[in-house]
Amino acid sequence: MMSQKAALKHLTAFLFSLLILSVSISSAQDAAAGKAVFMSKCASCHNVLKKATGPALAGLEERHKWADHKELLAWINNPAAYMAKDPYTQGLKAEYGSMMTAFPDVTLQDVGNLVAYINEAAKPVPAAAAGTGDASQGGDNQNSVLFGIISLLLGVIALILMQVNSNLKKLSDQSEGVVLPEGIPFWRNKTNIAILSIVFFVFGGYMVAKGAIGLGRQKDYQPVQPIYYSHKVHAGINQINCLYCHGSAEQSKHAAIPSVNTCMNCHKAIQAYEKGPKLFDEDGNEIDGTAEIQKLYEFAGFDPNNSNKWDPSMAKPIEWIKIHNLPDHVYFSHAQHVNAGKVQCQSCHGEIQAMDEVKQVSDLSMGWCINCHRETKVQFNYDSTKGNKFYSIYEKFHNDIKSGKMDSVTVKDIGGLECQKCHY
Repeated sequence: MMSQKAALKHLTAFLFSLLILSVSISSAQDAAAGKAVFMSKCASCHNVLKKATGPALAGLEERHKWADHKELLAWINNPAAYMAKDPYTQGLKAEYGSMMTAFPDVTLQDVGNLVAYINEAAKPVPAAAAGTGDASQGGDNQNSVLFGIISLLLGVIALILMQVNSNLKKLSDQSEGVVLPEGIPFWRNKTNIAILSIVFFVFGGYMVAKGAIGLGRQKDYQPVQPIYYSHKVHAGINQINCLYCHGSAEQSKHAAIPSVNTCMNCHKAIQAYEKGPKLFDEDGNEIDGTAEIQKLYEFAGFDPNNSNKWDPSMAKPIEWIKIHNLPDHVYFSHAQHVNAGKVQCQSCHGEIQAMDEVKQVSDLSMGWCINCHRETKVQFNYDSTKGNKFYSIYEKFHNDIKSGKMDSVTVKDIGGLECQKCHY
């Protein structure tokens, strides 16, 4: 009898320790959550490893006061107020020519997650794996696996405790001379059957609903293209502006794919891949950049040895595989976002300048778009001579900002959550 009680006591203590562990893990820094914060708020101006519109973020905690995350949070929440009394951030504005956008909705937990992601992404990549993906890839699901293991352990412990409780009750009844009827087998117990049925239907319903919600979504979709085209080499290393190739993104609904002749503007002269970093596909196989340029010449009908005789009108279009797709009933305009909204390409497409083979980073779901509309501030700065003229007609909001009634306007304030804005 005492051994059973002792076992119950030890198991209860172990269960309590696991609960404390699970709570502590849930509040720990989460690099995957930090990546989501980085992609939605930081990627348009910052790169982890190199300077962009703002400074590189690697080694962030070694600079200024940023090891204290509360100081970093104060800077992110309200850069103007922080910079007014801080020479270091005043120097950043002088160096980069602009002040960081305020993000008052960022929390201290977000900052911890963000720093965890930056530290993870800043780790050096082994040479054999260079070009094969994000440095943090492979660790994003660590917490999910850990939670799964803990849940399994808790389930096993719960079953053991139930069995211990049953044995203790039997021992107690036997010591008191209580005669118990023979137990009903588990598989014939109506209560057990009802519980299992409910669990089955709940789990089955959840999986069906989850699968239905995911229909048509293709996050992480990364098809093999007719030509290995590295955005990392073109947009990243060589700093080719996105709008040079996707010029219609500023004026049209679609970003469009550049014609072969656009590619040939450069590759009539650049006929071999010699000075760039080694290229690798997603499987780690090295890519011959010069051979890929030759594929381009086949589509263009271009002979490098007789370049003067090339006829651009004879070029054949490259059959690129479209990566980002939306349902037919959804209206999306690149011009509205890029030109009027001043949204950076990385906000939706991820760190495109760091990708070799492009993949879909965001799930492009309705919830994802709505959350963006709720959080994204409209660039309302406009007067008679400068600023974003597109929003000049919203006189009420301009007056409210001037009078102090509002400090900013988000997309939802100008109808960004109305159904007819995006659906035909």
